Order: sequence, then C-alpha cells, then structure tokens
Amino acid sequence: MDAPLLLALGRAWLNHRGDLPVEAAWASDRALGLRWSGRKVAEGWVLLLQPKPELWLLATDHPAWARLQAEATRDSPTIWGAWLKGARLRAVDGDPRERWIRFSFQRRSISGRMEAVGLAFQAIPGRPGIRLDGVEAPPPRLGLGVPFPASAPQPGEDPPPLRRWRERWGDRLEAALSGEEPGVLEGEGDLLARHRAWSEGRAEALILGPAKAAAERRRQVESARLDRLALALDRDRARHAEKLPRKEQARQVSAELYRLKGATREVVLLDGTRLPLPEGAVAEDAVQAWFAAAKKAERGLARISELEAELVRERTAWEARAEAEALGLAPEGASRRQPRGGEPARGRGAAKDRGTKRMQAGEGKRKDGKGAAFRSVMVDGFEVLIGKGDAENDQLTFKIADNLDFWLHVASHPGSHVVIRNPDKLSELPRGVIERAAELAAYHSKARDGGKVEVHLARIADISKPRGFAPGKVILKKWVGLRVYPKP
Repeated sequence: MDAPLLLALGRAWLNHRGDLPVEAAWASDRALGLRWSGRKVAEGWVLLLQPKPELWLLATDHPAWARLQAEATRDSPTIWGAWLKGARLRAVDGDPRERWIRFSFQRRSISGRMEAVGLAFQAIPGRPGIRLDGVEAPPPRLGLGVPFPASAPQPGEDPPPLRRWRERWGDRLEAALSGEEPGVLEGEGDLLARHRAWSEGRAEALILGPAKAAAERRRQVESARLDRLALALDRDRARHAEKLPRKEQARQVSAELYRLKGATREVVLLDGTRLPLPEGAVAEDAVQAWFAAAKKAERGLARISELEAELVRERTAWEARAEAEALGLAPEGASRRQPRGGEPARGRGAAKDRGTKRMQAGEGKRKDGKGAAFRSVMVDGFEVLIGKGDAENDQLTFKIADNLDFWLHVASHPGSHVVIRNPDKLSELPRGVIERAAELAAYHSKARDGGKVEVHLARIADISKPRGFAPGKVILKKWVGLRVYPKP
C-alpha cells in the first residue's frame, strides 16, 4: 500500500465517521482489529502486518475478519481494549512520502478526564509494525511486528508513488491526500465504499484464497489417507473372509475322523465330497489348523468392523473440521494428551498408543513431586511446552513428547527444552509458531540478555541421549537454526 493512499484512507474515515467510537479491539501476530460501533452493519479496521502491510475496512462478519480474529490471543481484547475501547478518532497524521501514519484517539478515562492515545502504523514491507503510545496519560507501550521509534520518520526526496500522485492530481493533490477524492481507488460510490470493496478483494487474495488452497491441499491429503486405510481394511476383510469356509470343512472332516485319521493329501467324505489336505499334513492336523485359521479370521473380521466404524467417525470429524475452516474459523487441533482418570485408548491405534510416548498419570510431574515438570502456553492453536529444569527437560523430551513433535533449544547455552505438540502430524509448522517458540526457548535460557541468539529446531525423533550423559544434555542427528530475540 502506497503512503499517499494509506494517508487518504485514514483521513476519509476521519472526515465521514470520525464521531464513531471504537467498540472492541483484538490483536494477533499479524494484525490489529478495531471494531467501530454505531453502524447498522458493523465495520472494522484491520491493520494488517503479514503477508503485506495494509489498512483494510471490512464488515465484522466477513470471513477474513473472522479468520484473523480467530488467530488473536485470548487476552488481546482485554489488553488492547483497555486503551482503545470507547476512543474516538481525532486526527490522522503522516507524511505522503513515507508509509508511516499516526491515528490520534481521545477517550474518557474512569476518572472522567479526557485522555489521548496514539496508534502508529508502519506499513513498510519487511519492517511492518504497530505501536500504541499514550500522549497525555502514558499507558504501557503495546506493539506488534517490528519495533520502530515513536517519532515520525524524516524521508528525503519524493518517492515514486508521491510523484505519480502529483502528476495525476495536480492542484487537487491536497484534496486527494485528505480523502476527498474517491478516484484514488477504482470502483463506485464514495471513498469509504470503495475502500471496503477494495479491502474485500485484498482479503480474498491475501487471506481467504491461500487459506482455501491450503485447506484443499489438506483435504486431498487427508482424503487420500483415509481412502488408503479403507482400501487396506477391504483387503483384510477379503483375506479373512476366504478362511471362513475352512470352519465347515473342519467340522465335516472331524465328524468322520474315526475313519479318516492318518489320511494325507485328500480325504473322501461319506457323501462323496473330496477335500484336499495341506501338503505334508494328516487329517487330524488339518482339522486343527482349519479350526484355528477360521477362529483367527472371525477375530480379524470383528476387529475390522471396529476399525471401519472408527474410520467413519474419523472421516466425519475431519469433514466437520474442514467445514469449520471453510467458514473462516481456525479451530485448535485436539490435544493428544490422554485425560487423567479417563478410559484407556480403544479401537484402531490402541495397541500403537501403548508403545508411544504418551503422558500418563504422574509423568507430567517433577521428579521431586513439586508441581508440573513444564509450563504450557498456546501459540496460534499449537500447544508449546517449556521444561523447568535439567531433569524436567529430559522428562519432557523423552517421556512426554511424541516422535513427530518439534523440539527447540538455544544453541551453546544452558536453557529449557521447548516442545511444540504436533497432534496432526504436520510435516512443517507455521513460521509464526516456530518463531514464537524459538523466542520462548531463548528467553528461558542463560542467553536471554545476550541480544539475538541462535536456536536449534529438530524433531523429537532426531534427538538421542547416550548412557551417562548429564541431565538435560542430548545429541541432535539433524537440525536447522534460526536467529531470534528472546521474548517472554
């Protein structure tokens, strides 16, 4: 988004809707949402940081608004709303040469005194950021994205976007920058109507389109996996069904075993039926083998029926999840942790679960019994576990985490093991989730005061601990490194 357009859109709202207060606010890792009150059709601003910094005007029931709001942390409405709820936009300041803009709000405090709050938006690709500063009553500074100074930048010569605006608008440049020229955006109606239509198109291109494509890829992968499982069950059912007639053969031969005992190759029943025997087996051994094979087939068919019923439930649950995502929601994956006091796992995968590293009762406790062995936080729907000590690090990595979970630790410094749970067995995680977990790993280490540090990322399956290694010390078979700043 060009700097002149950003300034014009902000001033257009101030000119036509500046009397509307902020009703609610939320913040995620890549956007800040401001919901305006006083309209029949609720509208809101989205100050987007990623994938591109832009200012959108959307209806609050738009799928892109719902998806971005679903990514917000649970406490963000409380934190940001404390300073923006009820605030009214009073001024929009910026330089058309620089993609930096300040929205000055005014709100009435609990004591009745009027307070001013400034919200700065730096829409520079690669360095986007949002900063909230108090003017008269300084609140704790809140921010998103890349930190930047509170003062406005001082650009040099006019950049190409501003030169294009000068050539196009000429004497009407100031009116265009003030949001009085609807022609700065294509479409029909006033500038706010065009801004909303433009925002819906950008939301489709940057948020909904990629999300739908990713959901379709996941649907295809999951559908193919479930189809493979169904095909395998069909093959197993056919294989077991072939062995069921042997039970009747065994009964017929057993009834006449008094005269067929010791027969080989083939037996002839009294009704003239000829039954071949297994090579090298006598009639009595064949009867026992047939009975055993038929009994095994019956058990196998019963088990296959259970697996088929569970497969139907799994397919139904996946379709419900895909439908929820299609509506713009971002549901959290189900936790793989077994509930305390619950029944043991049954059905398909129960035998497998007995051999995996699931957290059983007591495994989440410290070895000295004083509290939990780790702390748990949620990052965009993913559970992140942070060890509390050397022994607890080993406990977290080798007893609680699964092989497909992701593991992080700051390089060359003592610190906590950090595990990102991966219940959906994803091959890779969202970049924002990995970076946030890396920041936590750096913060919970001896390198928290050392500026930018390197953090190693690996799979649990690629971590080993030879006999005799000190608590908390491990060996990585393969890993990747990323550099982050420690953040609590």
